[in-house]
Amino acid sequence: MGAAQQRRGGGGRLIMRIATGMRAVVLAVVLAGVAWLAGCVSAKVEQFRSAPRGAAPLVTGDTVVILNRRQHGHRQAEDSFNRCLENKLASQQLPVTPQADLVDALFPWLEPRTAPLSARALPKLLDQPGVADRIRAARVRYMIWIDGESETVDSSGSLSCAAAPGFAGCIGFGMWDKASDYEAEVWDLQSRQLVGKVSARATGTTYIPALIIPIPLIARTEAAACNGVAEQLADLIRPG
Repeated sequence: MGAAQQRRGGGGRLIMRIATGMRAVVLAVVLAGVAWLAGCVSAKVEQFRSAPRGAAPLVTGDTVVILNRRQHGHRQAEDSFNRCLENKLASQQLPVTPQADLVDALFPWLEPRTAPLSARALPKLLDQPGVADRIRAARVRYMIWIDGESETVDSSGSLSCAAAPGFAGCIGFGMWDKASDYEAEVWDLQSRQLVGKVSARATGTTYIPALIIPIPLIARTEAAACNGVAEQLADLIRPG
């Protein structure tokens, strides 16, 4: 009896090892089959320059600020996109004043109830009592106004997950098409002139195959748009 139980115990352990090995093989096959889909993002970036290159260069102490529409609504750029641009411009040795600092400095003119709805309203903002003086005190030379958003434009597939004693897993395949559209206008606050514009559109598809374990392959369209916009903004602002 003891020998029979030992054989059955050994057989059970063998089955468990085989099942574990099969799961590992299945997971490897899934990863190999869909890895080529990861990072499947295409981006188009365009720049329009309305002032001669180097016409209004930054001098020591001058900074750049990035603003988006303060009111909630359509095409309100996400705060994460603003932070990404701030970090990218700073990494290219351009001095950046954080948006929150300028909002505090110009209180209450950049609060949601009083803030401009578009870049075209910036001259009116500068005409408000004390605003121009506060901007000069903050040494902000360029204001970059951001419009746009990232959104899911289509989705398909299905994904189901379940749990039971000793086992949990998912099965299925889902995909989401995502688009990130942004436009940046660069304004010289000293001359109150538009320096140029940058527009970017990035599209991609996120895939989530699941055979026991979900494997998200995320299309980072917002990051792709941020990289393209930041590169062109730096080109607009840098002298020479």
